[in-house]
Amino acid sequence: MLVIDRIEDGIAVIEEGDSRFEVPVSMLDGNVREGDVVTLENGVYVPDISATEKRRREILNLQNDLWE
Repeated sequence: MLVIDRIEDGIAVIEEGDSRFEVPVSMLDGNVREGDVVTLENGVYVPDISATEKRRREILNLQNDLWE
């Protein structure tokens, strides 16, 4: 799974498992934001909306479990 870790100074840092790599923001679809799960399509990283929402729900559930 490819996840946008951060975007700064024209560079996006993408996590894939335990590794990270950088790409220029010109390779991102205009709708991509930090925390999004992305896929590479025709040389452009585009958001995977369903995978991003699933990941956010899982993280929220983990956070909620900490406070119970």
